[in-house]
Amino acid sequence: MDKNGIDYLGLGCVLKRGSGEVLEDREDVLFIRDNVSGAYMLACEEEDTGLEILERYSDRGYTLLMVSDPGLGNIAFQKYGFHERIVCYQVAYYGEKPAIDTSLTFRIAGENDLPMILEHYHLISPEELKSVIERGSLILGYEKETPVGFIGEHLEGSMGLLQVFPEFRKRGYGAALQKYLIARTMERGDIPFGQVEKENRISLNLQKKIGMTKSDRLIMWMWK
Repeated sequence: MDKNGIDYLGLGCVLKRGSGEVLEDREDVLFIRDNVSGAYMLACEEEDTGLEILERYSDRGYTLLMVSDPGLGNIAFQKYGFHERIVCYQVAYYGEKPAIDTSLTFRIAGENDLPMILEHYHLISPEELKSVIERGSLILGYEKETPVGFIGEHLEGSMGLLQVFPEFRKRGYGAALQKYLIARTMERGDIPFGQVEKENRISLNLQKKIGMTKSDRLIMWMWK
């Protein structure tokens, strides 16, 4: 198991920033808990081993879990009473730092921006969005004085939260926002990465256009 490969960037990000509690670390398994997001993250090549590991720590009460194999994920989803799940490709940027689109300006969102953001984004809870903003992890893009959309980092460190407001779509602003966040991430010495739902062809095409590398394997996130 290549713990430095694209499939395991999420776990590596959490460990690098020092927010990861390592529960199991051996040649064939890496299991951690992120103390920022509360997510449990399991990389494991054998389904039986993964189930054994999850059961060993099940008294902790999983509410957010990522596993590196959807087959294992489907079993865990039922066994531990999760309500929602998403199967994703991992994407990562390994190229040169991209040029910034000068037709937009960018700034870090603050608490006063939360109502506007909540109007346009409903895929995570208001409480989680508030935490993202408090960490300085959400970026707003502007055309002159008008906001056109935003992008950010989820609490566990992956790029996401991308939203271009309807009247500004099909102008390349989604790519511009993501390139800005990629450059910002690279400047602090990290590998930009994210996850894309396996059937989301629009987003997968955007990742290809930007120059992101897509994993061969799928991962699963699940939550209550």
